[in-house]
Amino acid sequence: MNNDIIFALSSGHGKSGVAVIRVSGDSLHDMFIRMSGRSDFLPRMTYFTNLRDESGDLIDQVILIYFAAPASFTGTDVIEIHSHGAPAVIEKIFTYLSETFGARMAERGEFSKRAFYNNKMDLTDVDGLAALLDATTDQQRRCALRSLTGGDSKIYNTWRNQMIEISGYAAAILDYEANDLPKNIGDTVRNKTQKLYDEISVSLSRNAAARAVRGGFNIVFAGEPNVGKSSLFNYLAGANRAIVSDIPGTTRDVVSVNLDIDGYLVNLSDTAGLRDGGDIIEQIGIKKTHQEIENANLIIRVYCSDNNIQPNTNEIIVINKSDLLTTRENKNAIYVSAKRGDGITDFMNAIRKKIHALMDNTENDLILNARTFTLLTDAKNELQNALNLSDDNYDIFSEHVHRAANSIGKILGQITAADVMDATFGQLCLGK
Repeated sequence: MNNDIIFALSSGHGKSGVAVIRVSGDSLHDMFIRMSGRSDFLPRMTYFTNLRDESGDLIDQVILIYFAAPASFTGTDVIEIHSHGAPAVIEKIFTYLSETFGARMAERGEFSKRAFYNNKMDLTDVDGLAALLDATTDQQRRCALRSLTGGDSKIYNTWRNQMIEISGYAAAILDYEANDLPKNIGDTVRNKTQKLYDEISVSLSRNAAARAVRGGFNIVFAGEPNVGKSSLFNYLAGANRAIVSDIPGTTRDVVSVNLDIDGYLVNLSDTAGLRDGGDIIEQIGIKKTHQEIENANLIIRVYCSDNNIQPNTNEIIVINKSDLLTTRENKNAIYVSAKRGDGITDFMNAIRKKIHALMDNTENDLILNARTFTLLTDAKNELQNALNLSDDNYDIFSEHVHRAANSIGKILGQITAADVMDATFGQLCLGK
């Protein structure tokens, strides 16, 4: 791998009190001496210095830290420059690094790519890092940290090692006499394969919950025009995000807001009222409503008259304008008044219950993105193909399990392709 001297701003962009600039490359020891003006330094110690350019002009007063390979994030030598966070200071340091040392700006994810090639991270750790950088809620933070610190890697490595073992035993059944093999090895191989298949199936079935943790729990308000969807939406959003009027069809597009409910990211959406008729623009809005419903984790069905409609598993029935009703016959509905605030506490508690039912206990779920979901599905299908074979086809059985192991290897990055690498590290920002 090319170990040019690279640099990037690792802290946030914009004006700040302190900026952290990270430098990576081979043999940066002499570079640190020139920057710090001292030769008697130790790795991982902080040194205050007046950083000057080649003409002796002061760039900034900075703190320097030297990380000697391989004990660094990338596995190469790393220098961290802690400067003042003024954009002019940062730009001047970038120019200094380029002109004095021939360093170049890092590409997206290039620091993590170096860590991967130096066996500091595998691809599941990289996915965890990307998830952590995107985290906006506490639950996202916890799940991402578990993946970043090797939680997902441990599961995948365990599965892959078991698959390699099973594949080897299956191949051995054809190569050795029965007396030379463990008793009932055929049953053992199939039972272990079935166990792996079941474990992977459970992880894939939890993908909706894991996806909701990372991308947000999608809640959609749905119902006919003028039942009070927008009023309830605004109440929960804490602001007048959606227009409210007595004119049917006022809401013609999806209006969304992000909320943090009990540490979970929630994507709350108001939608166009469902009805026949309306003009072309309203019909486009209704089409979008149906699309939102299809992608929702929870659908809030809003009505303004009493009924006995029963909710599906991912639904809450809300009967609005309860202050105008004389009867309350639906035991499975929540009666509210968006106008007076009646029933809102019960409504929020019902939403919380639905969120926790899906999202709780997700801290130990695998973080699955499109790449890992596809590869894990491939592994599951290969195990299913093996289990569908008759007892005398252990050579083909072994091959299917070996392919499953290869799919897991691709998840970990032990079997790689250039396009997979680019997509994975492209998730990250500069300086990571």
